Amino acid sequence: MVKCYWLLKSEPDVWSINQQKKAGNKGAPWDGVRNYQAAKNLKAMKKGDQCFFYHSNIGKEIVGIVEVIKEAYLDKTDETGRFVAVTVKFIKKLKTPVKLENIKKIKELSHLSLIKQSRLSVMPIDSKSWKILNNMGKV
Repeated sequence: MVKCYWLLKSEPDVWSINQQKKAGNKGAPWDGVRNYQAAKNLKAMKKGDQCFFYHSNIGKEIVGIVEVIKEAYLDKTDETGRFVAVTVKFIKKLKTPVKLENIKKIKELSHLSLIKQSRLSVMPIDSKSWKILNNMGKV
């Protein structure tokens, strides 16, 4: 089975990598997504997929890695019943956070949604870019 890679954005004053770590092995729901493209990406996630944890607005940097432990289910925070959540658990913090300004300097990463669709909160990451970003984060 091919593992897929993703990037999840969260404002650290709402949900941070440290809060994710405290959630432990039971993980925490990745909910509150109300963009249809981002929701479609959540629906495509499979158990075992890995995701970069990105602090948006404050910091603008990849700070860690989480893993999908429960695939898409109805988001309890959505009163309309249209949107989904996944559950993710903390895997690790990056030794060196990878700042957006540095990502933008790498030609091989210029195609990423992180750069092209900066407001998208859940996005796929191809395996080549995953390796480059892991190297930048000294994983």
